[in-house]
Amino acid sequence: MRKVCLVTGATGYVGGRLVPHLLAAGHEVRVLVRHPERVSQMPWADKVKIYAGDANDASSLSTAMQGVDVAYYMIHSIGSIGDFEKLERETAMTFASCAKAADVKRIIYLGGLQNDPKLSKHLRSRAAVGDILLKSGVPTIAFGAAVILGSGSLSFEMLRYLTERLPAMITPRWVRTRIQPIAVRDVLRYLTAAAVLEPELNRTFDIGGPDVLSYEEMMQGYAKVAGLRKRIILPINLLSPYLSARWIGLVTPVPKAIARPLVDSLKSEVVCVEDDIKKYIPDPPEGLINFEDAVGLALQRIREAAVTTRWSSASLPGAPSDPLPTDPDWAGGSLYIDEREVPTDASAESLWQVIEQIGGENGWYSFPLAWETRGLLDRIFGGPGLRRGRRDPYKLVAGEAVDFWRVEECDQGHLLRLRAEMHLPGLAWLELEVKTETDGAVKYHQRAIYHPKGLAGHIYWWSVWPFHGIVFGSMVKNITAAALELDRTRSK
Repeated sequence: MRKVCLVTGATGYVGGRLVPHLLAAGHEVRVLVRHPERVSQMPWADKVKIYAGDANDASSLSTAMQGVDVAYYMIHSIGSIGDFEKLERETAMTFASCAKAADVKRIIYLGGLQNDPKLSKHLRSRAAVGDILLKSGVPTIAFGAAVILGSGSLSFEMLRYLTERLPAMITPRWVRTRIQPIAVRDVLRYLTAAAVLEPELNRTFDIGGPDVLSYEEMMQGYAKVAGLRKRIILPINLLSPYLSARWIGLVTPVPKAIARPLVDSLKSEVVCVEDDIKKYIPDPPEGLINFEDAVGLALQRIREAAVTTRWSSASLPGAPSDPLPTDPDWAGGSLYIDEREVPTDASAESLWQVIEQIGGENGWYSFPLAWETRGLLDRIFGGPGLRRGRRDPYKLVAGEAVDFWRVEECDQGHLLRLRAEMHLPGLAWLELEVKTETDGAVKYHQRAIYHPKGLAGHIYWWSVWPFHGIVFGSMVKNITAAALELDRTRSK
């Protein structure tokens, strides 16, 4: 049954991923955002109606809600300056009254599990928002979830960074609190299916995955899936929430203003006490996604996110972990990039010829001793080194070896992407690209990308970083110079 759906919080983690699911289900979708330009790059931007406004502004809300069947409340004030509990209550009351006045048929809300008698300030505020919506006079479904597992979610990113960066750690006692995490794919399935549930339903539903784990077990589980060694974790009782947030802010890029309420919430046990949702939205035939599979699904997106800027796949229901333009800079795990671009007077044809002939006997247009040393070290540690060379000195095709790289993509005349097969603690790519502007100007674009694995990966990047200016800088200079020389040779 087709519904007109309004999604607030479409620039947020879950909201931005919910929109394409609603579209795929055949619904008409509207979004209300404070800054429309922030969703202009979304793959679904031309498929929805975009309203500019604020969820605590009755005027803009009333306009967006006219003719709406289902209104999704997907906003929160975590990390806000001042009294975020008061702000959340006021926003929820404005939303509820506008929905009632506009004759909205259903409100759907995603909050936190609230079954611990000692709720944190953050979870208490989430519960208060749910109560306001449930008492609005508009039938409301309020979902309660704990940690949402998906690349980009606040809780998952904190888990990711702590586990990847610290092989050994002293932790607060909350690492032994029980948690029932849920995969973002299952969250989106519940949110989408709720749009067409019985119109009289007005209640909360606990939603969670099949596993109940402590935070310590989640870190160890993450390490296992990511291929890291078992973490050494020593819980103590001395770290206060304030100190924990400061510690997380130091170790991870998650801002302290966000880390503090998350840490407070981790002191509360967040486990489902009922599973009534199954009566209305049955589990899929294969069952709910377990913790390790959810982590694996999030991590398998690293390679795609690292080497492309394609967000189009995020519009598919099967890819909710793909990065979106509105995700925060720190989402998606650590990623180091050395990016350089220069204009050149060389022709695009000559520049591409030089790029395609790189490696093997032709070399890497850079400091030769540095490449030979790196190749020797790679062979010592069991890697292929530079001995493989290349199959053909002039042409490349996807899948073949070039020294200690593998051709991942060869878009003739435009892009060569190489994936590192050298021995190193992480994943690495090298992109060499010919850019031709609308006025015919040619630019050479070069990008080295590195995704570290564990603490050793970070140490490796910073140990070789001082040499990047020599190696990658000279590559830019020498590749463009070789292309110019090739043009001169052709013109004779």
